[in-house]
Amino acid sequence: MGELVAGGSRLDGSSALRGTDGSPLASHFFGQSSFGTYAMTTASSLVPVPAGLPVEMMGPLACGLATGAGAVFNTLRPEPGSSIVVYGAGTVGLAAVMAARNSAATTVIAVDRHPARLRLAEGLGATHTVDATGTDPVQAVTEICEGPADASLDCTGNIAVIRQAIDSVGMLGTALLIGGAPAGAEFSADHLSTLWGKTIRGTLGGSGHGQQLIAALMDLHAQGRFPFDQLVQFFPLDRIEDAVEASYSGAVVKPILTMPH
Repeated sequence: MGELVAGGSRLDGSSALRGTDGSPLASHFFGQSSFGTYAMTTASSLVPVPAGLPVEMMGPLACGLATGAGAVFNTLRPEPGSSIVVYGAGTVGLAAVMAARNSAATTVIAVDRHPARLRLAEGLGATHTVDATGTDPVQAVTEICEGPADASLDCTGNIAVIRQAIDSVGMLGTALLIGGAPAGAEFSADHLSTLWGKTIRGTLGGSGHGQQLIAALMDLHAQGRFPFDQLVQFFPLDRIEDAVEASYSGAVVKPILTMPH
């Protein structure tokens, strides 16, 4: 996995990219690199797209959407009547909200600082939302759940928010870490309440078989149960700076670049 994701080359050591002097450049970050009109991959990495689904919209399923949904389906596996709080209503967090909506959880709380994203979370299945601007989200979650939540997901990678996610669950609860913090980052947790059976767990890439999960998300989307098209906006490659700005500002949850033909 490490070789494929971060080796900087194909498995045979070669690279698809070269500098102007002909020297090889590192490539294949996450097994793919970027901005190519075509891609080479192994057959085992392919997932067939069902007829009728737009191929150009399926790309985000391979990373952010599968990560958030898989965290709920494969790792948390909510029990009937349970409560889940999602910190960060970006691509990963909203995928977790949609997955929770397709589970037996009956209380799904989205926490963010962007009102537009909280409204989107409500439309995608959140039963409650919390605007963390000027509000203590841990207290808000406790009031909504009439006690601590059963599970929380940090989809931000922000150290302060990670602590809030941990503090939002009680005894035998699970705080799931998904967001990527900077290298070397450390977080803290209250010892006593963790000692009483709390689980703090990490997850990566959906915690399961990618082909099975992505195929299921495609089917759920086709059935209208995973409407991730509401997160997407397309940008042509020559507007890549606009796409980046829309992502940073929060105006667009998941920009997708379309390549020139």
